[in-house]
Amino acid sequence: MKTDAELVKLCQRRDAHAWQTLIERHQRWTFNLAYQFAGEYEAARDLAQDIFVRVYESLDSYDGSKTFKTWFVSIARNLCIDDYRKRKRRQALEPITKADLPGPYATEEPADVRIEKEERSEVLLAALEQLGSISRDTIVLRDFQGMSHEEMAALDGVAIGTVKSRISRARTDLARAVLKLERGEKRQVRHGMS
Repeated sequence: MKTDAELVKLCQRRDAHAWQTLIERHQRWTFNLAYQFAGEYEAARDLAQDIFVRVYESLDSYDGSKTFKTWFVSIARNLCIDDYRKRKRRQALEPITKADLPGPYATEEPADVRIEKEERSEVLLAALEQLGSISRDTIVLRDFQGMSHEEMAALDGVAIGTVKSRISRARTDLARAVLKLERGEKRQVRHGMS
């Protein structure tokens, strides 16, 4: 089995089979990363395809100073963040229609369970948005993508100890942001009922 570095060299010579092998090797985690940012299947699929296109277009600039996966993740992460920001701007401008609302039989889960899960997800996403970019990226790469300390250190060009500190700080910041949002929502509900 060829290494990523060997496959990249073949891809730089426009070997289609080598490119297909790289896609197959990295498509699962690429889709998972895209899904974490996009939140829905079709958007994640499109974003994953965009990532592969960008990586392919950038292959000639890969110099081997980092592992291929580190280089690839860097491109993927930047595209995901850009896409996420664009979607947030569009969503802020789009009115909610009946078609956007879930139907009464959209899921077999009891409505209260589904609503609670959706609310927790919304709070978590809102809390993630409040974090700085380093903390947000740290949470996404470690907790959503399952990236190792070593991979994260290589990706950002920092020591493993720095990565561990970032993870600890990011998780603490996220927990604080979640608590702050939950308290704020409770105050708003109480205030609205007064």
